[in-house]
Formats: sequence, structure tokens, C-alpha cells
Amino acid sequence: MRDKPRAQDLLDWYDRHARAMPWRVSPADRRAGQRPDPYAVWLSEVMLQQTTVAAVRNYFHRFTLRWPTVADLAAAEDTQVMAEWAGLGYYARARNLLKCARVVVDQHGGRFPDTRAALQELPGVGPYTASAIAAIAFDRAETVVDGNVERVMARLYDVATPLPTAKKELTQLAERLTPDTRPGDYAQAVMDLGATICTPRNPACGICPWRAPCRGRLAGTAPDLPLKLPKKPKPVRVGYAYVGRRADGAWLMERRPDSGLLGGMLGWPVSDWAEVQPVKAPPLPADWQMLPEEARHTFTHFHLRLKVLIADLPVDAAPERGHFVSRHEFRPSDLPTAMRKVFDLARGAFAADSTGFAEDR
Repeated sequence: MRDKPRAQDLLDWYDRHARAMPWRVSPADRRAGQRPDPYAVWLSEVMLQQTTVAAVRNYFHRFTLRWPTVADLAAAEDTQVMAEWAGLGYYARARNLLKCARVVVDQHGGRFPDTRAALQELPGVGPYTASAIAAIAFDRAETVVDGNVERVMARLYDVATPLPTAKKELTQLAERLTPDTRPGDYAQAVMDLGATICTPRNPACGICPWRAPCRGRLAGTAPDLPLKLPKKPKPVRVGYAYVGRRADGAWLMERRPDSGLLGGMLGWPVSDWAEVQPVKAPPLPADWQMLPEEARHTFTHFHLRLKVLIADLPVDAAPERGHFVSRHEFRPSDLPTAMRKVFDLARGAFAADSTGFAEDR
């Protein structure tokens, strides 16, 4: 029985079982001399923050088809990028994506820096993302620690300290294993191990390349690790959302401020969101009718419940805030998820109305 895990054992497993991803260069292709595209690595890492691989694939394909290089993305209109990002969540990432692309083009000649320290100077690139790009794109011996890696390390070394307290300890343990040879493949291998074998529930310990030295498996604690401190319950905030449809089919929309939740995104005029029902704030006087159902959405730090009000508006309607988007330019897919939920409720109400929405479907 081997008493210490070896990076090479994991790399041997990765050479046989690496997941195929559109932004990844396979181990075989890397051996043949193909290098990862730093733009693809950076884009995928930003998209993958707080999101799953399954959710990101289609977004990555769309972005790289529309903006195949960092220079193309840097030249894009903000509204186009925000619209393509809609539904992926955490919209500050999209704003920083544009800022970063423009810095890379304007200050680095369109080439990403190749060190962790220099990468971390870019907008929106924190310690994790900088380490991931440096390792995967440039084969720097940087330690990459995400949730998958934390779980693998906690089980491998039987760490009973709960997260987030254990983050520093788990990072130090991960650093000990990071090799100087093939650090980019190794970083992806640990993440693949956590995603496919050392999973949160029912880990497949019998086929794990680190089965023998895994202290958590030997102690019988692996399925319960990592431990986590209890989370505080999320507060509930409430508000009103106003969906107005003009007689010519145009929709009354409002672009949110650049800072804050859903910053820069197109959505419906809304009231404040508060833990007590705020004052109604319609964007113009109209016969606003409240729907019986609420739109509900969960953000990182709170649950949101929106009462939805709809109204038919005259062609000469003059809103106090917001602007009209013609029926031909309006794409529900451009809306962030919370606003799309509002629209789905309103659409059903308009469709049931004889003054009707059905002609637009």
C-alpha cells in the first residue's frame, strides 16, 4: 500500500479519462505539441465561476463563434455581450469580461500575461482564475483550488476542519502535490477527479487513482467530507415588476444601473427590493393588473419574490422611466433569469387576453 499520493498516478488516470471540453486541449493533443488558447482558457474559467460545465458549454460556443478572439470581444458592444450572457448569472462577470478583454488588447497587445501575478492585475481575475490560466494555458506550476479540489484534498488527507475555515489548510495540502511537470494537465486532472469520481455524494472510491493513500477512505469518513459550517438562512426580499405592452406590440423595458445586481442588464421596470413590501413604483400611470402568481428567484445572498403587474399601454404612452423595445427587437432570451421568469408569467396573461399576445408567438 502506498502511503503518499503521487501526482503522476493522477496524471496517468487523466491521460485515459480526461473529459472532453470545447476549451480544453486533450492530453494526446498536448503531447503532439498543441497548446491551449489562453483566450479560451480565460473565457471558460470566467464562465465557470459559480456555474456548472453543463450550463457553460452552449454559452462558450456562442461567444467563441461570435467573438473568436480577445480582440473581437474587446470591440463588441456592451449590450451585445450582456445579452449573450443573459441566463448565466453573476452579471458582474460579464462587465468584467469586457473590461479585461479591452485591457488585454490595449495594454498587452492582445496577448494574455503568462504569470499568475500579472494575470491577477487584470479586471475580474482573482487568485483562483489567475492560477488556473497560468497553469492550464502557460503550464506554470500554480496550485488551482476550486470546490472539487477542496473536496478531494479534504478526503485524501481526512481533514475534519469544516469549510470555509479549512480553505487555507486545504490549499496548502494541494500545493504540496502540484508538480513542476505538466501542472496544467494536473490542475485539470484534480478537478476532473472531483467532478467524476470524488463526487459530493456516493464517491466511486473503488476506481479512484488515489484510492490506496486516501485517508478518508481508510477512516470511513470520505462520504461525509468536507464538513461545512451551517449556513445562515437567506433573507427574502420582495418587490413589484411592471410589464407594459404598447398597442403596437412594443414592450416597456428598463436597463439596470451598471453597478449592483443584474447590473447593465435589460429588464422590466421594478420597485425597490426590500424585506418588507416596498411602495409600488409604476413607470407610468396605467391600469396595472396584478397577476395571482409571483416570480421567484434565488440570488447568492437572498430569495426574491416579485409581484407582477401587467398593463396594455397606448401608442402615445410616455413613461417616466424606461424605454420601449419594438416587438421585432425584443428577445426574451436576452433577459436575465429573474426577469425571464417575470416575462413567462406576463406572457401567459397577455396570451389569454383577447387583445392578445397570440399574434406575436
